[in-house]
Amino acid sequence: MATRSNRSPDMHINLNVRGLKQSATLAINELSAKLAHEGKTIYKLGLGQSPFPVPQPVVDELKVNAYQKDYLPVRGLRELRDAVADFNRRRQGIDCTGQDVLIGPGSKELMFLLQLVYYGDLVIPTPSWVSYAPQAQIIGRKINWAQTTPENDWRLMPEELDKICSDDPSRPRIVILNYPSNPTGDTYTSDELKQIAKIARKYKIILLSDEIYGELHHRGQHVSVARYYPEGTVISSGLSKWCGAGGWRLGTFTFPANLRWLLDAMAVVASETYTSTSAPIQYASIRAFSGGMEIENYLTSSRTVLRYLGKYIYMRLKQAGATLSPPTGGFYLFPDFSPLKERLAERGIHDSPTLCKTLLEQTGVATLPGNEFGRPATEMTLRLAYVDFDGAQALCAFDGLQDGKEIKTEFLEMYCPNVINGINQLCDWLK
Repeated sequence: MATRSNRSPDMHINLNVRGLKQSATLAINELSAKLAHEGKTIYKLGLGQSPFPVPQPVVDELKVNAYQKDYLPVRGLRELRDAVADFNRRRQGIDCTGQDVLIGPGSKELMFLLQLVYYGDLVIPTPSWVSYAPQAQIIGRKINWAQTTPENDWRLMPEELDKICSDDPSRPRIVILNYPSNPTGDTYTSDELKQIAKIARKYKIILLSDEIYGELHHRGQHVSVARYYPEGTVISSGLSKWCGAGGWRLGTFTFPANLRWLLDAMAVVASETYTSTSAPIQYASIRAFSGGMEIENYLTSSRTVLRYLGKYIYMRLKQAGATLSPPTGGFYLFPDFSPLKERLAERGIHDSPTLCKTLLEQTGVATLPGNEFGRPATEMTLRLAYVDFDGAQALCAFDGLQDGKEIKTEFLEMYCPNVINGINQLCDWLK
């Protein structure tokens, strides 16, 4: 006779997964939508989703290829892999071919597979994107947090990486660099990348260079560390940020030729998990990576809008008493409100989660606390994603400017009102 187990359901969950919660970025987006549905005015500065539409030539290509229904190769459509390789050669001078490229349903999935097949520790600078560490925990990899400082704009310094690796020089490691950064909006200088490359070569590190925001460098001057450490750098990119196509779920990994074995191992696991990436999306993506005048104009306009909007918010937050780095790419800021700790403590706020919760309740401004990005909860850091505006309208209005394409405050107030009003609400609340 069968007996019912007295164990609670969570006893059957893998220990690596037990205790994990939903991704913070997705959770804040769902909560924001719920509150808005209830009639509350919400300024969605939590989820980092591109506000801009997918470029029309890429949309047109998707329409043309909507009929594509076959399973494509696990590694990705050959023509798309060639286009990605050509993209890396044009943009960064990287010596690669389509044989060095792996296509997946989002770079997030490819990052997971990389950690699954490569046996080594994960080194993550703090602060960092919210999913790097949970992925390592799910797989059971050891995580080393590389400390950064606000004085260095939260960038990983070469000496810190050297310190981490020198304790066990031969230990296999994956080091993640994300630049322009989520959550800080900052990026590395060429000299810093050269020094990091020198340390990586010394310890035979695999660098996972997460360049998903590379094409959103506000001046169009993104530099890949693969230029200086080609033999050990895996470039991660995709369509979600620079092409406004997050929901399309198209990610790319570009490997050096000597890491072909790693690409092959990931492809084997991919064949037993997601099989292949959506066929229509892959065919349409060829157009995105092939570039051309329309794509370049789209990027130039997107970068300029983000540059002026980011600068405006940066100045407002500084005036309100926060310390933060000026943004150089992407659409994030990482303000630290620690200088206002005494004022916040008078309101019963002693950590960043409480600060976030109170802001949402009292101002409608949705943000994420710094502890979700690897910072101490008692540090009053928040991540802001300045994306709550109609990107299509903003691009159209920008293209119609007649005064040298310089964006004034009136433009931001008209075409990015939720972001501007949300920041004003936050700054007024701080006072």
